[in-house]
Amino acid sequence: MATPTTAPNGAVHPGPTPGFPGSAPGFPSAVGPGQAPEPDPAPAPPRKQWSGFGLLGPRRQRHEVPPEQMESLALPIGDDGIVIGADGQGQPAVLGLHRPAPFNILLVGGLWTAQVIGLRAVATGARVTVETGRQQMWTSLAQAANNNQQCITLHDVGRVPPQGASVSSPVLVVRDAGMRPPRGRVTAGPWQSVLTLLPYLSPVAPRLMENAGLVGVQRVSPDEATQIGRIMGLPAVDVSALSTLADGVTLWCTRHARMYVATQPTDAESGLLGTPRRMD
Repeated sequence: MATPTTAPNGAVHPGPTPGFPGSAPGFPSAVGPGQAPEPDPAPAPPRKQWSGFGLLGPRRQRHEVPPEQMESLALPIGDDGIVIGADGQGQPAVLGLHRPAPFNILLVGGLWTAQVIGLRAVATGARVTVETGRQQMWTSLAQAANNNQQCITLHDVGRVPPQGASVSSPVLVVRDAGMRPPRGRVTAGPWQSVLTLLPYLSPVAPRLMENAGLVGVQRVSPDEATQIGRIMGLPAVDVSALSTLADGVTLWCTRHARMYVATQPTDAESGLLGTPRRMD
């Protein structure tokens, strides 16, 4: 079959195979010594042309799907972001970290979940900056993720430099600064989200919840659950559930919506971070 070529007007027609003359109309046939050239073949009848789209290609039977099979084509994908686990129906729960507007996240939970989120953010091409007073807990993760690149950088509390986040280089800042994290020098901005980790509820938690666009809560005491429920406007059934959540399960909520998410590690994450746990 002749290799397609593109005509100046965008129409596609059969063209000569490279190195072989005479394989398309308009090209002379190959002629040997002492042979008369063969007459050109009769011109083909003109083909219908779409204005601006070139010639019509070959007509084939269309691919059709019966209406009852349309649901099988659906993909279980929500908004773009990172998959942080599965919801109650087993569907992927996606956290959209990279946004053109500032986005603050508060996680009242364990270090394990924060590290999984950071690792999966790196997998999407983001840079992760960790502000922490316990760098020894993050060193092995940073070394494994970097792979000769600066994907995860560690900084002492209060010493995070400007990150220069952009749409092509989004940043997640993880603040692991204890029960009373000071106000950070680097704050949320366009394409730079900030995740603040609190091991438990503390006196600064109400202020952080007020300023957060999303709050994640793992297993807490009944008294802490009551306080969180009051701040976030949670129903009584969710307040009761917060003190019984399994390791790796997080209630992600705003004042208008909530979702329970179970985070299961991949094999690589298990080898690096171990199994899900609430306590560090």
